Amino acid sequence: MPHHTSHYLRYSVDMAKVCSSCGKGPSFGNNRSHSMRATSRRFDPNLQKVRIIVGGTPTRAYVCTRCLKAGKVQKAVSGA
Repeated sequence: MPHHTSHYLRYSVDMAKVCSSCGKGPSFGNNRSHSMRATSRRFDPNLQKVRIIVGGTPTRAYVCTRCLKAGKVQKAVSGA
């Protein structure tokens, strides 16, 4: 799978474990025991399911906390 994110991947809503704003997904590495034996593991991004404005309409999407903190998405405010 290429390292760059395509336009389709960044804005697909049905994909979990991928940020809908920046396209960040899981990365892979190893667990290392005391004897340095390697077993594979995955590092999942910190994704939150939030209501954001996409094309003028509020939708629910998974957004990583770095995009939320940086203000890269506009959260939909409920009028309660």
